[in-house]
Order: sequence, then C-alpha cells, then structure tokens
Amino acid sequence: MQFHAEFFPKAFPVKMKHTNKLLLVGSCFTEQIGKKLSAHKFEILDNPNGILFNPVSIAKAIFSYAEEKLYNEDELFYHNELWGSWEHHTSFSDIDKNSALRKINDSQKKATDFIKSADWILLTLGSSFVYERKEEANKNNYKNVAANCHKIPTDKFNRRLLEPEEIKTILQKMVSAALEINTNAKFIFTISPVRHLREGFIENNQSKAALIQAVHSLTNDENVFYFPAYELVIDDLRDYRFYAEDLVHPNYAATEYVWEKFVPAVIDEDSQKLMKEINEINAAMNHKAFNPQSEAHKKFMLSNLEKIRSLSKKYSYINLKKEEDFFTQ
Repeated sequence: MQFHAEFFPKAFPVKMKHTNKLLLVGSCFTEQIGKKLSAHKFEILDNPNGILFNPVSIAKAIFSYAEEKLYNEDELFYHNELWGSWEHHTSFSDIDKNSALRKINDSQKKATDFIKSADWILLTLGSSFVYERKEEANKNNYKNVAANCHKIPTDKFNRRLLEPEEIKTILQKMVSAALEINTNAKFIFTISPVRHLREGFIENNQSKAALIQAVHSLTNDENVFYFPAYELVIDDLRDYRFYAEDLVHPNYAATEYVWEKFVPAVIDEDSQKLMKEINEINAAMNHKAFNPQSEAHKKFMLSNLEKIRSLSKKYSYINLKKEEDFFTQ
C-alpha cells in the first residue's frame, strides 16, 4: 500500500548557477533556504529589511531598493524604549535613534547595490493579512501597512485580508520596478509553509489561497517562476511530525525535504556537483577529532586543505577563505 503521495516539482527551464547572485526577501522560511544557499557558497543577500510576511511589505522593500531610498529620523517611531521602523523587523530597532537609523540605511545601501546585479530574486510570501496603523488614514499607497507590529497593542491596528487581485497588482508593480533597474533579473515566488494559526485555522487557509491565486497569475511572465515549497510540506509530507513543537513552523526534516526538491528543480547540474564537494568540506569542518595531536588527524587536515586550495583555483568565484583558515590551523 502507498501511504505517501510524493510529487516532484517541475524543473525550471532556466536554472540557477554558482556564479549567480541571489536576493532573498520574505518570511522566516526564506532565511532557512538562504542559510543553505550560503553554506553551499552561493552569493546571497538575505532579507535586508529583516523577516517580512505580507506581500505589501515585501513589495515596499523591493521598491525602496529600486528607488535607492534612504530613511530619515522622521520615519522612525519610539516604543518600549526602542526606536524602530514600520518597514523593518525588530532586529533593526535600537535604544539609540542614530544607531537604528544607521543599521537601516547601511542595509538599504547594500540592498540597493545588490539588486542592480542580482540574477535571481527569491520572494517567500507568508500571509495575505496586513495590519494597518489607525493613525495613518491613507490606504492608497499602503503607507499605513506595518511590516512588523513591534509588540504594540493590536487595538492600534486594523487587520485586513488582501484580495487576490490586490496582491497581484502590487506584486506586478514590484516586478516591473525591479526590472527597470535590472533587466536580467528573474523571480522565484514561494508560499511559506509556516501556518499563521494566530489568525485562525480558516483564516490561515483563506490567506494562503489568496497568495497562491495571485502568484500563479504572475507566472505567465517568462521572468517569473513558482517553487512549490508550500505544497511539498502541506500536501506531500502532510504530517504533524514534520512540524516543530509549536505545530506552526516546519522542522529540520521538513526543511531538508524541501531543499532536496529545490536543488534538482532550480539549480543546474554543474553547480550541484560543486555543492557535493562543498558539502564534503562542511562535513570535514564539523568532524570532532578524538586526538587532535595525532598524525592521522594532521593528515586529515592537510588533505582537506589541499582539496580547498584545488577548488579555489578551479572555481575562483567561490570564497573558501574561512574554510582554508580552519584547516590551516
């Protein structure tokens, strides 16, 4: 009997290479994939605004990079002894206004430079719900949408579920804005498998459905692709044992499963071969020596050092300095 309805994502017609640059923006699932890409020595920039969940805030972040926006102190707010930004995660907040502003603008400058030459922009959408600040009445430009509520009481916000057509429109504008400054950019949309159950079980499904409908309507464009991370966890794995203790976030096994499907569908074969070699080096770095002073361990270290130097010579665009320093010791 078959107890598992496994499916394999369709391979992209254009695949990612190790020489490509990747900008990742979106939910915490984006950061999990970003860590894996970084560990395999892809050049990435991950969440310059911090974790973002709703499509409006994700689009606003891309707009800000395309426009080379820098923030000023009037755009910060003060709460619980911290200065923060409505368009950034709490990781950018600081007790000192100037420090908060400096962190935000340093990240903005990096993102502005990076997006101009990014080959891929990977966007993970988490929720169709937006929280609109009541003090900002203008809804036409989404200025009142908070990327993060910063633990401010919920009565200061209006919660609203975006319509699929509304999501499609703002994401289309976002794609166009990015392509204006980088005509070679390609986009990968994913829907986060993280379940937003605080919104409610039924509401979470409404939210994910709106995102899925909106994103699929964009994939007719030859620059826009969809990777089914959400479907792999919800419909393929389909089991609570693949979630963390909170029953909301996919656990390590689920993330590994999605990654194993992502690699053959999205990354080209030459890069996959290089990734295997990098994996061997990563495994060697995590090896715990029983006797670090032994001749066997010294040979092991030297062998890996030679392998790293050989890879560095063959693939000059891969930065293996950290690994070389580790085995040189």
